[in-house]
Amino acid sequence: MMIQCQHIQKYYGAELVLSDISFEIKEGEKVGLIGRNGTGKTTLMKLIIDTDKPDQGQLSVRRGARIGSLAQIPDYHNDETVYTVLQSAFREILDAKEEMQQLEAKMSSTEAIENPSLLESLLRQYGQLQDQFERGGGYEIEASIDRVAGGLGISTKQYKRLFSTLSGGEKTKIGLAVILLQSPDILLLDEPTNHLDMAAIEWLEEFLTTYKGTVIIASHDRYFLDGVVRKIIELEDGESFTYHGNYSEYKKGKEAKLLQQFAEYQEQQKKIQKMKETIKQLIEWGNRSNPPNPSFHRRAASMQKALDRMVKVKKPILERKRIDLQLEQTDRSGKDALVFIDVSKSIEGRQLYRGITYTLHYGEVAALIGANGSGKSILLKGILGLTDIDEGEIRLGSRSEVGYLAQESTPADQDRTVLEYFRGEIGMETGEARNQLARFLFYGTDVFKKVHSLSGGEWTRLRLAILMYQKPNLLLLDEPTNHLDIDSREALEDALEDFPGTVLAVSHDRYFINKIAGQIWALEDRQMIVSLGNFEDYRAELEKRKSIAEPPAPKDQYKENPNKQPFAAQEQMMQPAERNRTAKTNPATIQKLELDIAKIERSLEIIKTSMLDPKIAYDAHGLSELQVEQDSLQQQLDSLIEKYLELL
Repeated sequence: MMIQCQHIQKYYGAELVLSDISFEIKEGEKVGLIGRNGTGKTTLMKLIIDTDKPDQGQLSVRRGARIGSLAQIPDYHNDETVYTVLQSAFREILDAKEEMQQLEAKMSSTEAIENPSLLESLLRQYGQLQDQFERGGGYEIEASIDRVAGGLGISTKQYKRLFSTLSGGEKTKIGLAVILLQSPDILLLDEPTNHLDMAAIEWLEEFLTTYKGTVIIASHDRYFLDGVVRKIIELEDGESFTYHGNYSEYKKGKEAKLLQQFAEYQEQQKKIQKMKETIKQLIEWGNRSNPPNPSFHRRAASMQKALDRMVKVKKPILERKRIDLQLEQTDRSGKDALVFIDVSKSIEGRQLYRGITYTLHYGEVAALIGANGSGKSILLKGILGLTDIDEGEIRLGSRSEVGYLAQESTPADQDRTVLEYFRGEIGMETGEARNQLARFLFYGTDVFKKVHSLSGGEWTRLRLAILMYQKPNLLLLDEPTNHLDIDSREALEDALEDFPGTVLAVSHDRYFINKIAGQIWALEDRQMIVSLGNFEDYRAELEKRKSIAEPPAPKDQYKENPNKQPFAAQEQMMQPAERNRTAKTNPATIQKLELDIAKIERSLEIIKTSMLDPKIAYDAHGLSELQVEQDSLQQQLDSLIEKYLELL
């Protein structure tokens, strides 16, 4: 057993944050810590690290266990370079190396040579230090640093930069690298994927899966949790609930548990009601009997005591309140919502992308992905005219009204309250504004919080509230799920699935991309490669491209058994339909196709209705535009139905 919590309670001021936390974590387990924002995940981590103490209950960590924790922004000296910060993970080993060098100088001195006993003592110390150096991996320090830094996307060019000059995200990434290099017995990670691109996230997944120590990850990244953890501890209403399995298995387990709990609650309520009616009846009989019969009252009192002693089943909340995000548009845009014509962009002599030519049509949802620094956010700013492009043209379609959610921290200079800020952006009467803010979980005095004091999740919820009332038909979203808890992410996904307009979202959240995207725009090698489908479809296409690029196996590989062919060769001989049947179909892909088919069918119905409108019937140009759009949508629909049937 590595960590054991028994009935932990923790107050902050008068507020009870953790009321009854009990769980066990064994050696080598990979555990996901989940819960809404503000449920106490960070508080619990502080208790485990021993930077805070519980008010009640017992928390025990295995004696001598080394704990590594990712701070939000690590604190190092201003004059330290990135490389010296990374080296700090091996401080004890490097101290041993320095002592060894000092001993080498002493052993070669005249005093040691002339004094055999002194030399023997120095040699003994040197041997102990050398053993410590070797066991700690002293000879592999540089290789270890390069491996972990490279995996997380920290280039060797950054090694000489001063740590103090880095952004918050870069500091957090290097702090994560230091923790991983330390290889502690217990690894605590708080939102480790927030500042990583997809390649780094996938590398971290693989690293943690094979990590020998115990890992506790507080995260809202559902895809990451699915890939890494094998136990989920959920914090809810101050209590903890343990589920075995990854995130997907937790979802099924929780649903089954809630339904069972609700059935038990209903059954108990029936029993309680029956007991209450019996007690009432016994009292009435006792009062009506002549002379009064005290046995009825005794039986009623006995039953009342039994009722009072009964352990009440807590009524489960089957559906908790979450943000009520409903995205609508004032008017639809033309067929071409966003057009790129041979677009190129460079920064400080470094080419980000060149020759981007593509059209995003009305109603399409695209996810823009790529490594950190590939120019995703700059491309969005180029669409908005906030930054210039070097070559080409970016054109918004006719009647396109843009709604933009930037990737930005809470503004430190914003002194207005949430209510004042919302009213200033929307222009709404105070009472109505408070009602609307409540839809985004700003209740009571929350609306009087200063904007600069909001958490990352609260700031994103406020901006989503403003975006909803702007009613754009083209949404540009830059990392919209960052800092949102899982419930808020699901509300955003549901809103985007129902949104009739066009969406271009920059994201590293693979679960989110799988739910909403109909096409993937990948910035790779200064080009934009477009793949139809969601993230799973994109990965399958990427694997296919890699397998084609790999050289074929030597001809004599199967000489011993010429009839036995590799699976890849067998698969190539199959018909397309057979290949599809042998592949494991992703349920998310099927669900996404069904939603896309339904969405296009709704769009076709709207176009057919519009063509019957007398105002359009005599407008040749308008009819022509609608006919072209109808033909395009019908082609898309036929293609999706064909793909859907193949997968089934």
